[in-house]
Amino acid sequence: MDAEAFFEFSGYHLSLAVVGIIVILARWFPRLVSSREPAAAPLMILFGAFAVLAIPGLPTPPDPRHAPLVWEVMAEITVIVALFAAAMRVDSLGPPSKWGPTFRLLLFAMPLTIILIAILGVILGGLTAGGAVLLAAVLAPTDPVLAADVQIAPPHEGGEHPVRFALTTEAALNDGLAFPFVYLGLLIIAQGLMPGEWGLRWLLEDVSWRIGVGAVMGWAGGWLLGQIIFNWPRDTRLADTGSGVIAIAGVFLCYGSTELVEGYGFIAVTAMGLSLRRIETGHDYHRHLHDFSESIEHALTALLLIALGGVLPVLTTNLGWHHVALAVLLIVCLRPLAGLLSLSGSEMVNSDRTLVAVYGVRGIGSIYYLAYASGHAQFANLPDL
Repeated sequence: MDAEAFFEFSGYHLSLAVVGIIVILARWFPRLVSSREPAAAPLMILFGAFAVLAIPGLPTPPDPRHAPLVWEVMAEITVIVALFAAAMRVDSLGPPSKWGPTFRLLLFAMPLTIILIAILGVILGGLTAGGAVLLAAVLAPTDPVLAADVQIAPPHEGGEHPVRFALTTEAALNDGLAFPFVYLGLLIIAQGLMPGEWGLRWLLEDVSWRIGVGAVMGWAGGWLLGQIIFNWPRDTRLADTGSGVIAIAGVFLCYGSTELVEGYGFIAVTAMGLSLRRIETGHDYHRHLHDFSESIEHALTALLLIALGGVLPVLTTNLGWHHVALAVLLIVCLRPLAGLLSLSGSEMVNSDRTLVAVYGVRGIGSIYYLAYASGHAQFANLPDL
């Protein structure tokens, strides 16, 4: 074996080494200036972009405009694991009044944000009506992955402050509730703006049926998994093993079976986490399930963010100032305005309302919705989105 063959260059192994370096640096570097929990996500994106530009021969991730499936699958798995983990954090569902801000955000803030983004998408972004509605649906849900640091504590730790509870439950539920608007955007792209025959079908199938089935399948799935873990059989319970892999198996089973009967899997895995958490509420196994799920979530998120950074140099060739303006308006105006209006008159103090209204993080869920839409329809505004 000659020296050249022995030291054969492998782009795959170089990628693994670079990913390891980026994750370590993104987690370690902020500690040089702050002892508080750093926001590593932006650094992973920036370091990923820098690596692609600076390291010759480094393989680049597939362009999501031309190969959306791998992005859809990665983001989908990340989101469903994150939704389950977020739901598992909720130690207590009562009293009902604690859900008031959550329902206000879901029923008023999210639809209002969708309307405002869609209008600006047409006026400022130059998008078609279908493209603007799709953009609004993609950017409407807050993210259960990147917002984890401001959510309530893991099981049995308490800390369910009204702000943290509202942000956690909003992020857990609105990823599924945004899906009807994704379908609405695709319908407008395919069949035009006037509802005609598809309007009633959208309300019955994409709104009523899919949401209802998702909620029922998820709650029943959580109850059934709880019986298998804690009660069947009682003498040799799965809960006593401390293994967390059963959580991921249950999440995949619940998500897949719900999608097979045309329900929203995102809603199902959230309801599953809430339902499972109600069984043997004081058992330590709930913490094992949560921590195992969260570890997988963190690993998948890191890979996805680094890959996103890797394609940024390609994606930014389509970037214009109107895109930047629309993004800034969403962050500093539209979400805070919609949040404040929806929470006006609630029992929250003004400072808490402001925190909840402003902290509307967008992230992995948006990547999934956009990849899903681009893989299920052909439309002119894809580069803009």
